[in-house]
Amino acid sequence: MRILITAGPTREYLDPVRYLSNASTGRMGVALAEAAIARGHEVVLVCGPIEAPPPPGAAVRRVTSAHEMLDACLEAFGACGAAVMAAAVCDYRPLDRRDRKMHREGAGLTLELAPTEDICARLGAVKGWRVVVGFALEDEGADSHARAAAKLAAKHCDAIVLNDFSNIGADSGSCEIFLEQGGWQPAARGTKRQLADEIISVVERLASREFGRS
Repeated sequence: MRILITAGPTREYLDPVRYLSNASTGRMGVALAEAAIARGHEVVLVCGPIEAPPPPGAAVRRVTSAHEMLDACLEAFGACGAAVMAAAVCDYRPLDRRDRKMHREGAGLTLELAPTEDICARLGAVKGWRVVVGFALEDEGADSHARAAAKLAAKHCDAIVLNDFSNIGADSGSCEIFLEQGGWQPAARGTKRQLADEIISVVERLASREFGRS
């Protein structure tokens, strides 16, 4: 099976040198690509500016902005059987990008932001028979499960991976997986590669309809 995997942050530039972004390193997405390749799958890795090197064997598409990532994903998805959306895509972009560097002045600065398009939701809307797995980064709390489940439904995903902020930049962590058919799986703990193996296993079972996916 060919699997589309997204990794890392995106950057939304305010001017030629400043941008909005987040703390994602791309390690989880790279681990997912490694796990998928090790299990015999082809991988298209669409990645923002990541710290970890992509694994040998992956077809790498490097992007910067959310819009570029959306275009790359839509182009690749048609030839894939599944998509695992592990990238931490910026939710907002500056409405007005300056062509020249902004200089510091005495007055404050107000930025007007516009929402970026939800890439996972776009793929979910056109997936047909294909598998789409989303990611949800949430604060720990009683309502984190409810928020993740709501995202799964809104984005038309087959499963969603719930993790928390402590996983960012770490070599190990934990995650929970919520299935459209079957509810929450027990929390998995381990290295990011071990978590990636668990997630790719879920993708394989979803693709084989083992979970009763319709």
